Amino acid sequence: MKVTKSKLDRTQVQYLKQHQELYGDTIYVSESEENSNELNDLDQFKNEISSCNLCPLGETRTNFVFGSGNSNADIVFVGEAPGEKEDLQGVPFVGRSGKLLDKMLEAINLDRESVFIVNVLKCRPPKNRVPLPSEVELCEQYLKKQLEIINPKLIVTLGRISSITLLKSKESLSNLREKIHLYEGIDLLATYHPAVLLRNPNLKRPAWDDFKVIRDKYLK
Repeated sequence: MKVTKSKLDRTQVQYLKQHQELYGDTIYVSESEENSNELNDLDQFKNEISSCNLCPLGETRTNFVFGSGNSNADIVFVGEAPGEKEDLQGVPFVGRSGKLLDKMLEAINLDRESVFIVNVLKCRPPKNRVPLPSEVELCEQYLKKQLEIINPKLIVTLGRISSITLLKSKESLSNLREKIHLYEGIDLLATYHPAVLLRNPNLKRPAWDDFKVIRDKYLK
């Protein structure tokens, strides 16, 4: 079947260009429903993009941090980018901030096996600097595809950077909190990053308020 560019949106065109750089000009499509479903599987998508080198971060990373958790999760937690420990282990939110996130999840009867945890960027920026707009533009489409596959009820952005990145906003996190936004047609709730809570324990109370909204509105 011939597909013209006019029938593709910008995200699809970018994805096909990236696929071409990674795998060449050939795309294999199976006619069977079983194989077609496999193409939409999260693990299959991970295999497709884990060698991505479309931006300079691909040259400096130790591990591509795809994300982890339940591929059918109702709730997806989105951070900014992998840090040093995440880059070394290939898993998002490890170390002290990851342990605090685990406790926060446990407080509302969740765990890492029942949610999906991911970052906007899949590779660590040098010295944990803020992601560049060009890096976000290339990597955000991967996040969109992950969300399309998982199809959650709620996205929870952890920290100001991931919140303003997805919401295309310049507002403070305090102004973005306590309301439900939409991202790609999915409810989005912005809250504090666990690392910030470790530095400022006074913010744990409002963060708990946000998690109660998750519990009361999305876990029933």
